[in-house]
Amino acid sequence: MAGEHIQILEAASVLGGSLDGAGDAARGYSLRGGRMLTTDNYECTWDLFKTIPSLHNAGKSVYEETVEFNEQHVAHSMARLVNRHRAKLPVASMGFSMHDRVELLKLTQTSEADLGASRITDCLSPGFFETPFWFMWSTTFAFQPWHSAVEFKRYLLRFMLEFSRIETLAGVKRTIYNQYDSLVAPLQAWLVSQGVRIVTDCVVTDLAHTGGPGEFRVTGIHCRRQGSNEVIDVTEGDLVFLQNGSMTDASSIGSMTAPPPQRTKADCNSWSVWERLAAGRPEFGRPAVFNSCIAQSYWDSFTVTLLDTAFFDQMIEFSGNQPGTGGLVTFKDSNWMMSIVIAAQPHFRNQPADVQVFWGYALFPDRIGDYVAKPMADCNGEEILRELCGHLRFNLETVARANCIPCRMPYLTSMFMPRIAGDRPLPVPAGSKNLGLISQFVEIPEDVVFTVEYSVRAAQMAVYQLIGITRAVPPVSQHAHTLHAQFDALVKSFQ
Repeated sequence: MAGEHIQILEAASVLGGSLDGAGDAARGYSLRGGRMLTTDNYECTWDLFKTIPSLHNAGKSVYEETVEFNEQHVAHSMARLVNRHRAKLPVASMGFSMHDRVELLKLTQTSEADLGASRITDCLSPGFFETPFWFMWSTTFAFQPWHSAVEFKRYLLRFMLEFSRIETLAGVKRTIYNQYDSLVAPLQAWLVSQGVRIVTDCVVTDLAHTGGPGEFRVTGIHCRRQGSNEVIDVTEGDLVFLQNGSMTDASSIGSMTAPPPQRTKADCNSWSVWERLAAGRPEFGRPAVFNSCIAQSYWDSFTVTLLDTAFFDQMIEFSGNQPGTGGLVTFKDSNWMMSIVIAAQPHFRNQPADVQVFWGYALFPDRIGDYVAKPMADCNGEEILRELCGHLRFNLETVARANCIPCRMPYLTSMFMPRIAGDRPLPVPAGSKNLGLISQFVEIPEDVVFTVEYSVRAAQMAVYQLIGITRAVPPVSQHAHTLHAQFDALVKSFQ
């Protein structure tokens, strides 16, 4: 298909969606999140990026430069969990009781139909949630006890290879820079070079459609651009691919002196179109399952820009890891369940050599801090730094030249909410003639949400089906069915 026949409508002013990365040394850098990749999985992601030229290394693909980078920066965390006394905890043992092992095995063997809308707490006893495994697994993948047991089971199977090395994060791979600079920018550059038309600051508000029972066809795209309402006609032969829902919709950022504004569904762009499509059409899923409880799906993260090396120097000494080799450092006893990650520097393409950047987040931003007497959600950047230095026992002078930008994301783990079959639509809903859905809220058997892989796989499935591409979508690797992975996981569970 010729590039000039493809048009991308983007609500934001830049492309990339959740894979963002912006700022500079003077104003401070900001990331909503950071992605941990793996070359043992992510079949569709690497299938794509093996074909996209790098912007940083002439003659290499994005995949090739990523593999080379990770050969130079091997992950082996030596400070995965830290307790309230700033002691690095031993994490070789997962801490399971025999009861925990039996319950985990039962969970992995129970069908998704039987699990239904059950929560993780419905399947595992309270003691499980105090094990080193839970603290490491939940902070690596952002699970909460009230999240979907089905999704938790899928993660255990999909990432069984990581089960046996979760304490070192040895299986984690990272991009050279943040994912906007490393993945989005080269992909966008390639698309533009092929003639693809990109329209930013264009909010799609509705889809006009026709069709009788069992048939659905988009006839027009209603959008708002530069303050004006427009309708784009969808004619015979046109195809429409819609992002139904977004985990980073209604995100907001704060500053060193102000917390992020607390936005709600009224501030969203992505949910309303999906809700109208799903009204009276069960084949389009049930968005209310995912967007009805901000209290159970929101996160706060923060990005810190440092103008001297004092913080990094002390973190290297404390953790034993050079930047880019340690992965998450989680403060196990913190009320916020705070974690930070020190990536290889520079983390942004435009980052000066004398500037350093790191990122962190909290699973419980609604709780009062240990060193700051307010919930993280109400904290500005200065207060978050004070809380972090309290856990590390660092003098505040180490962050005297720091700029901490907090970020609130009300729907970040909404796709983890308990669900049943039919709550998520297929990438091409039954009866759809020209509409595909590409998001974290479609149903892909065996794969797991909250990954770059899920987004790429959903798009491949929708595009291949509607265009009629005969090339097969790369299958999900069945590591959980290999004797090697099963044996390693069994051994690890008894340590």
